[in-house]
Amino acid sequence: MQIQLIRHATHLITFKGLTFLLDPMFSEQGTLAPVPNAPNQHLNNPLTSLPVDLESLVDIDAIIVTHSHRDHFDDQAISILPKDLPLFCQPADELLMKDRGFECVMAISKEYIWQGIELIRTEGRHGHGQLAEAMGPVSGFILRAKDEPSLYIIGDSVWYSEIEHYFRHFSPDTAIVFAGEARFLEGLPITMGIADIEKIRQTSPHTKLIISHMESWNHCLLKRKEVSDYIRQNHLENIYLVPENGEIIGIRTRD
Repeated sequence: MQIQLIRHATHLITFKGLTFLLDPMFSEQGTLAPVPNAPNQHLNNPLTSLPVDLESLVDIDAIIVTHSHRDHFDDQAISILPKDLPLFCQPADELLMKDRGFECVMAISKEYIWQGIELIRTEGRHGHGQLAEAMGPVSGFILRAKDEPSLYIIGDSVWYSEIEHYFRHFSPDTAIVFAGEARFLEGLPITMGIADIEKIRQTSPHTKLIISHMESWNHCLLKRKEVSDYIRQNHLENIYLVPENGEIIGIRTRD
C-alpha cells in the first residue's frame, strides 16, 4: 500500500494495485472564502497550493468521498474529474453526487466489495453536541484485501465510542487521521487533535497513523510542529507520521 498526502484531506491511495483519490479538493490557493465564524478570517482558502499536477489526480481508478463539505469535495474537483469513474460515498451524499453528473456512484450503507477490495463504511461525529448535529453526517471507510495492510480512513470526526469500537474491532494496520483541530469561534473542536490521537494510541498502540488535514484551511489550528513534538516526546517516530504536502509513504503488512 502507498499513501500520498496531496493537501488537507486529499490523498492518493494505492491499494491492491488500484489508485483511489480520497476527498478531492482542487481549488487554487486563496480562491475560496474563509470558513465563517472561525479563526483566521483574513485568510482565504485553501492556504496552500497543490503540490502535484492535476493530471496525476485524474489518472486514478476510483474516488472516495467521506462527506460533501467543500474542503473535501469542491467545485473545481467536480468540474475536472471524469464522471464515469467509480465514486464511493455515504448514503446521505448519493443524490448530490448523481446531481453533479457522476454516473457510477456507489453509496455504501455498510460494506461493498469492489475489485477484490472490501470497503466498510464507518460512522463519524463531526464535533460535539448540537454542533455535531449541525455539521451533518460524515463517514469514514475501512479498506481490506488479501495480502494488503488494512487501512482505516477515519474522516472528519472527534474521538467517541464508535471510533473506539472500530479500532478495537478491526485493529487496522494503518489509519489516516484527519487532525487540524478545526474549530469555530465558539465551541469545542470538530476534528481530531492531540488528545484524540492519544486516545487512539491507548486503544490501538500498534496501528500506524498518517496524520494529515493540517495547515491548509483557515479554521484548522493544530500545526504539524505540535503533532511532531508530541510524537517525538512519546518516542513514536517509527509508527506515527506527519507527511508534508506531496509526500509519499509506503506501508507494509504489520509484522
